[in-house]
Amino acid sequence: MNISVLNWNTGSGKRISLQEIMKNIESHIKDQVAVFVGTDSMLRPDQCVFATAICLHGAKSQVGGKYFFKRNTEKDIDYFNLNLRLIREVEKSIKIAGEIIKEFPDVKIEIHIDVGSDMRCKSRGLVDMLKGWASSAGFSCKIKPEAWASASVADKHTK
Repeated sequence: MNISVLNWNTGSGKRISLQEIMKNIESHIKDQVAVFVGTDSMLRPDQCVFATAICLHGAKSQVGGKYFFKRNTEKDIDYFNLNLRLIREVEKSIKIAGEIIKEFPDVKIEIHIDVGSDMRCKSRGLVDMLKGWASSAGFSCKIKPEAWASASVADKHTK
C-alpha cells in the first residue's frame, strides 16, 4: 500500500496531503528537533480502526505542537488477537517513519509504541520485541507512559 495516497488530516480534521505534511516537517526540523510517530487501534465488532499520528512538538519557533493523522479500518478477525494488532500498529508507524526518512534522511524520528511493561499491561510480553523492531529499523522509541503520540494523540482518533 502506498501511504502517499492515504487520506491525512490536520489535528482539527481538515484534509491535508502528505506533501503538505512534509513541508510542515521540513519547517519543524530546522530547529533540529524530533518528529514523533505513533499508531493506535480499537476493535469494533466487525473491524479494527487504526489511527496513525505524525506529531511535531518541541521546536523553538512553535508554541505548543501540531499533528496530522490518518484513520483507516481493516476487516480481519485476526485483529482480535492483541499481539497481531500491536504488531500491525508498529508496522504502520515504521512505514510512515520510513517515508519521512526518505524525504529527510537526517531527521530524528521517535516512534511511540502503545505497550507497557507494567505487570498489569496485557502487552508487556511484546515490549522487547516491538522496541527491538523499531530500533533495528533505525528509530528511537518510547513505550507507555511516555508514548504520548500513540497512547494519546492517535488514540483520540480511533474512537
